[in-house]
Amino acid sequence: MAASAGASQALRDGGGMQMQDFVMQRWAEMVLCCGADWGCVPQLWNRVVLRKWLNIGAGSGDSDFSADDHDTSEGETDREDMSGWKDALCNEERILGGLGASTTGDEMNDVPYRLRRHRSEIVRSQYVDVRELRIYEGHGMLEADFHPKDLDIEEWLAMEEPNGIYVIGFQEIVPLNAGNIFGAEDSRPVAVWEHIIRETLNKKCSDKSGFKCHSDPPSLSRFNPSDVALSMEHELLSESDKDSDGELHPLIDQDHNCGLQDKTYENLEAFPEDDLACHVMIDKRAKRKRPEFVRIISKQMVGIFLSIWVRRSLWKHIQNLRVSTVGVGAMGYIGNKGSISVSMSIHQTPFCFVCCHLAAGEKDGDDLKRNSNVEEILRRTVFNPVNAVGMPMRIHDHEQIIWLGDLNYRINLSYERTHELISKQDWDGLFERDQLKRELRKGCTFDGWFEGVISFPPTYKYEFDSEYYVSDESKSGRRTPAWCDRILSYGKGIRLLSYKRGELTLSDHRPVAAVYVAEVEVYRRRKLQRALTLPDAEVEDHLSS
Repeated sequence: MAASAGASQALRDGGGMQMQDFVMQRWAEMVLCCGADWGCVPQLWNRVVLRKWLNIGAGSGDSDFSADDHDTSEGETDREDMSGWKDALCNEERILGGLGASTTGDEMNDVPYRLRRHRSEIVRSQYVDVRELRIYEGHGMLEADFHPKDLDIEEWLAMEEPNGIYVIGFQEIVPLNAGNIFGAEDSRPVAVWEHIIRETLNKKCSDKSGFKCHSDPPSLSRFNPSDVALSMEHELLSESDKDSDGELHPLIDQDHNCGLQDKTYENLEAFPEDDLACHVMIDKRAKRKRPEFVRIISKQMVGIFLSIWVRRSLWKHIQNLRVSTVGVGAMGYIGNKGSISVSMSIHQTPFCFVCCHLAAGEKDGDDLKRNSNVEEILRRTVFNPVNAVGMPMRIHDHEQIIWLGDLNYRINLSYERTHELISKQDWDGLFERDQLKRELRKGCTFDGWFEGVISFPPTYKYEFDSEYYVSDESKSGRRTPAWCDRILSYGKGIRLLSYKRGELTLSDHRPVAAVYVAEVEVYRRRKLQRALTLPDAEVEDHLSS
């Protein structure tokens, strides 16, 4: 009965394709439940493998990812305050011209998220400020035999001017052999790459990168508390200005710094008891060398890997992290091809980041397979709501979206003609025949999406650890160069600053990188809080005044 009811619901919700998804999942669940009684089935259909094959729960992995542990020793009050605001913002629709105070959570979820935001757009401006946030996007293809020891990725990560967020995607982080595709996930390379990324983003002393230099904390001998207090305060204020959070949280109050102004002590014994206690407090804070950037999410699906890092000061403003994976490879469900998508709110603006690996091939009709992959990813990516308040559930529900990966689109030119245009550095001539350019047109697969001007050579296909494209004598082994690795954006309020490729020889591809400036909505808390406490009539008078 439950299966029958579920099938009926699937038909009501979306017809044949969703019915197919439902039947496949129900069949897999039956195998998992009954396998223990089938003798040989547990050996043939290992639970982990079967779930991986059919991507069960792919859209429900809101907590199925790894991240750095949050440091509750600082910012705990801010996070508690944010959770309180979540409750208060359940009434936001009443203030911001939404659906009405009587709308239930279920009814709210039935209304498309973008439509609800559009209804409130006129009056939102009275309660929000718009700030800008720099976002880095980088994508690279890896080689199975590549061992990234002592790898320098600083140039590829555009570290000359640090960004607020780094979104980094890789393909084939593990070889796409039968064991990795059909077997349990091999996450060992993930730890290696996360270490490289962490070390690069958090280099302590680098004038080139623009990061401040953290020296060792002062010793107790010849200790001048005033100097430390002023230094720490200056550092914090500079950090606040740089991050544009609009909030200053001085570490030590100028007027209440434990009375340590203009005091210098030769040794520990010379400290008065009260001053010593204050020094311990200062010294503990000075000794904290927490990294500037933290990992808020890492997710792997077979060879696809997506990792997102943010400035520590921005961490507390990121909410509603959810993940959805979609496999579109073998059988239409296996994760050797597919996507990892991440949904999050940065302040009050919903973002979505999609990292994908689409169908390969340069034969006639292979581009249609890639188009079909994209349509499946858009259709099957679902983010489960994290609370009663309506949240974006689909990719296109988000205000700002960035899509990166090995999209695998090719150039519709002959091998010889492509190399001729490359030798002339005629990128415009090549781009005219680019398959993805066609799909960016109105009515096509990526209608409404934007890509920056391509002014660099095709990223595929190179001899490994070489500056030369593959040039097999046999026509069957030839691969026509193409811009397989791409980064696209969608939505208002997002501006591209740079779009380039890196020269790291990680595989037969070259990595690409883009830097965006995105507009982020930040509530004017006091004004909104005051409005939330007003009766409806007073709110209407306030908005009309």
